[in-house]
Amino acid sequence: MSIAVTDLTKFYGTQKALDGVSFSVDKGEIVGFLGPNGAGKSTLMKILTTYLEPSSGSASVNGQAVLDNPMAVRQSVGYLPEHNPLYLEMYVKEYLSQHAQLYKSPKNRIAEVIEQTGLSPEAHKRIGSLSKGYRQRVGLAAALLHDPEVLILDEPTTGLDPNQILEIRELIRNAASSKTIFLSTHIMQEVEALCDRVIVIDKGQIVADHKLSELKGDQQQIVEVAFDFRVEEVALNRLPKVSKVENVHEFTYLIHFDTKEDMRSTVFDFAHDNGLKILQLNQKNKNLESLFRELTNPGK
Repeated sequence: MSIAVTDLTKFYGTQKALDGVSFSVDKGEIVGFLGPNGAGKSTLMKILTTYLEPSSGSASVNGQAVLDNPMAVRQSVGYLPEHNPLYLEMYVKEYLSQHAQLYKSPKNRIAEVIEQTGLSPEAHKRIGSLSKGYRQRVGLAAALLHDPEVLILDEPTTGLDPNQILEIRELIRNAASSKTIFLSTHIMQEVEALCDRVIVIDKGQIVADHKLSELKGDQQQIVEVAFDFRVEEVALNRLPKVSKVENVHEFTYLIHFDTKEDMRSTVFDFAHDNGLKILQLNQKNKNLESLFRELTNPGK
C-alpha cells in the first residue's frame, strides 16, 4: 500500500481543517483528490509530505509513518505544492543540481528529468524568465529527480492556459506508468483526463471514494428538451422514472431519469399527446461535475 490515512484530524487553532479522514491508495493507482477551496486538500497533502503534523490520527507513505520516519517519507515522495516555490534568479540546471545534491541523486538524473519533462529548450535559462507552464515543468522535474515511488501533486495545472494544461497532463500521465500518483484538484476535467479513482473531501470530511468507472456506471440519464411552449414542471414530473425537472431557460428543461434506458421516446410521446412541438431533444449523462456539486453543495 502506497498511502494509508487513518482517522486523521488537523486543527488550526480552533478551526478543524480535517475531521477524521481515512482512506488508502494502492501501489500504482492514480487517485484524484477533489474538493472545493478550503475543503482540506492542501492540509492533507502537507501532512503526507511531512510539512505539517496532524493533531490526531495517523498517516503513512510506503509503509513509513509520517510522524516516526519523516526523512524516509520525503525520500520516497515527489511533491509539487500548489504554489511552486522556485528560486527565480537561478538557472534551470542550477536549481535541479541543487535538488539533486539534497537527495543525493546521481548527476545523470538531471539530464534525464530535463528530457522527461520537456525542459531541454529552456534548460540554460533563468527560471524567472520562463512561462508559468515551464515553471511547472521545473517543479515537476525537481519532484522526479530522486525517482520517488509516490508523486503528490497539489493543483498542478492551476493558472495555466489550455495548451499548458494539456502539456502538464501529458507529463503526469507519462510519469504514472511507474508511480503511484495522488493528485489534488478542484477541476473535474483533470480527474476525468488522468485518474482511475476519485476521493471527494468537503469541510474536512471524505464524502465519496469511488472508482471513476463506478461513478460513470451509476450515472442517471438526463434528457434536455426544448418545447415551443412553456410546460408546467408538475406535468413533466409525472413521466415515469423522473427524479427531478429543471427549467433551465424559457421553454428548455432538463429532465432527470433514474434509469439508463433511453427516455427520449417517452418525452417525444409526452409532447405529441399534449400538442407540443419539440425544438431540441438531447440525451445527456450526469457527469463528474454535477456529482461533485451534489456532494459539496453548501446548502445541503
